[in-house]
Amino acid sequence: MESYSVFIKPSAVKEPEGIPRRDRQRLVQRIRRLSGDPRPSGCEKLSGEEKYRIRQGDYRVVYAIDDEQHVVIVVKIGHRREVYRR
Repeated sequence: MESYSVFIKPSAVKEPEGIPRRDRQRLVQRIRRLSGDPRPSGCEKLSGEEKYRIRQGDYRVVYAIDDEQHVVIVVKIGHRREVYRR
């Protein structure tokens, strides 16, 4: 399988700043692994949207996949109680 490029939207870049360092490091590792497998075990497609989410402890990463361009776009990173709010 061909690897994907991973991009983080500018609005999502600052979101992990308030996350404890240990959790933030784990989130970064999970996001990096998306380049090899954009649909890892445990990911779920969000209903009503063409987006997916992965869990890392109490935190979630919401992202979109463009299979034609081989790109993963991270849309939102945050605590599970806040990440789905608009």
